[in-house]
Amino acid sequence: MKYLFILVVSCFLSCKSEVKTEVKLTANLPPLEIHDFSGVEPYLNLEGPKTYVVNFWATWCAPCVKELPYFEAIQAKYIEDVEVILISLDFPRQYESKLKPFLYKHQLKSKVVVLDDPDMNYWIPKVDSNWDGAIPVSLIYNSSKRSFYKRTFAYNELEAELKTFLTTK
Repeated sequence: MKYLFILVVSCFLSCKSEVKTEVKLTANLPPLEIHDFSGVEPYLNLEGPKTYVVNFWATWCAPCVKELPYFEAIQAKYIEDVEVILISLDFPRQYESKLKPFLYKHQLKSKVVVLDDPDMNYWIPKVDSNWDGAIPVSLIYNSSKRSFYKRTFAYNELEAELKTFLTTK
């Protein structure tokens, strides 16, 4: 019984210190860029020589998390021609407990912006009139072409779609 007590206490203490370490490390992340829709809307209409890939996602969405590495790989491979913007729809009360630790753990290199606007009936149709609010969704656009995707991408599918934009610039 004595050994069981020692084991439980040591597990508890080791877990507790691990959480403190992670919180301390996430404090070194740049501050989250948090906007209502009026602050996010410019990212949906950027002008410039690049093709923009905007993905709406959340840490609680398994398909979103599954495809994030593909967006990161696209950003790395096409860094001169493409800008990936990841718009998080995580819940405000979970920024510190879920989103920041997720960003730290996965070391995302793409721009991450948080959309904190409860008036979804207003901004969802402004992103795309056919969007029902389900995620993940993506918008790919440049100066000559724009498409909205209500789907999860595999890497080869995302790259194939992107290439159609890169050839139309």
